[in-house]
Amino acid sequence: MPHSPRIFSDIAGIDFTSRPSRAKPIAVALGHVRHGVVRLSRIEPHAAFDTFAGWLRTPGPWLAAFDLPFGLPRELVTALAWPAQWLPLMQHYAALERSEIRARFKAFCDARPAGAKFAHRATDGPAGSSPSMKWVNPPVAWMLHAGVPLLIGAGLHLPGLHDGDTERVALEAYPGLLARELLGKRPYKSDDRRKQTPERLIARKDLIGALEQGRTRLALRLKLSHALRDALVADASGDRLDAVLCLMQAGWASLQPGYGVPADVDPLEGWIVSA
Repeated sequence: MPHSPRIFSDIAGIDFTSRPSRAKPIAVALGHVRHGVVRLSRIEPHAAFDTFAGWLRTPGPWLAAFDLPFGLPRELVTALAWPAQWLPLMQHYAALERSEIRARFKAFCDARPAGAKFAHRATDGPAGSSPSMKWVNPPVAWMLHAGVPLLIGAGLHLPGLHDGDTERVALEAYPGLLARELLGKRPYKSDDRRKQTPERLIARKDLIGALEQGRTRLALRLKLSHALRDALVADASGDRLDAVLCLMQAGWASLQPGYGVPADVDPLEGWIVSA
C-alpha cells in the first residue's frame, strides 16, 4: 500500500450542498490534528459556490474530507456506455443537464427489479451510504454534479482517482458512518422544523460528548471551545456537526498509509474514507 508523502496537521471537513444559500450554506470545519487530538478552530459558512471555490484554492499543505460522492457505480457507467476513465467521465457528467441525468438514471432503475433499482459502488456497503446515482432523498447525484467539478477546477489531488496538487488533498467522507457508530439509529438532525425535537438535540449532545471522549474506532479525541460546542448543539439541521464528523475522518485519514484509501480501489468509483 502506498504511503502518504506527508502527515497533514491542517485539516478540514466539509458538509456540502448542491444548492448553497444564506439559509443553508456549505459548512467548512477547519482544524488541526496532533497527538491523537483533533482541535476544531472554526466553522466557515459559504453561501455561494464562488466563495467556496476560492477557499478550495487556499495554499496547502492541507487535507480535507468532503461529504459528497466522488464517483459513479461502474455498473451504471457501463450500462450507459459513458466514459470508463474517471476524468472524462466527470467531464461528461458535468456537461449534462440535471433533467437528462434524471431521465437516464430513472430509465436505468425502471428496467431493474424491485429491491435492486439502484446500482451501488463497492464502498456503499461498508460505509452504509446512499448510492451516488440517487437524485432524491438525499440528492447525492446533484452533489456530485455540482461538487466534483469544483474540486477538479481548483486542482486538488484526489487519491486513487485524479492527480493534482499533493499539498491540497481531497477525500470523500460520509458523516453518517461515524454518527451511526456512536448513536446507532438515533436521529440527531433534520431540515424539517417539525422534526427538530428535544430528542434530536439530546442526540447531538451525546454525539459531541462521545467525540470529545474519543469513543470511536478512529482513536481521535475532539477538542473545541464552549462556544463552538453550543453552536453545534443549537444547529438543528446538523450541517455544522456533519462538517465536524468529516473533520474527524480527515484527521484519521491524514495519519494513514495512502490516506486510508485501499490500494485496490476502483479508479472509477472511488472510496469513502474510513469505510
